[in-house]
Amino acid sequence: MSPHEVILRPVLSEKAVGGIDAGKYAFFVHPAANRTQIKDAVELVFEVEVLKINLQNVNGKEKRMGRTKGFTAKRKKAIVTLAPGQRIAQLEGLT
Repeated sequence: MSPHEVILRPVLSEKAVGGIDAGKYAFFVHPAANRTQIKDAVELVFEVEVLKINLQNVNGKEKRMGRTKGFTAKRKKAIVTLAPGQRIAQLEGLT
């Protein structure tokens, strides 16, 4: 799996954007990706040093349309902690 397939997109919630000041960035990642693949992908794509990775499996929410109900897709979220002084320039304008 290539690094660009591992990282799907950044998480832009209020809590995730607030963590950028502490050096923590959140990304939605490929469901089959493990910590080592995520670390290598972030370091290669953004050219930073990763200290720690926390993973969360996010279940889909129930959505209804009349009598019909379904679920949004399941996702995997990675919270990546960078070394002190490291920043991801592409995501700096979000704070």
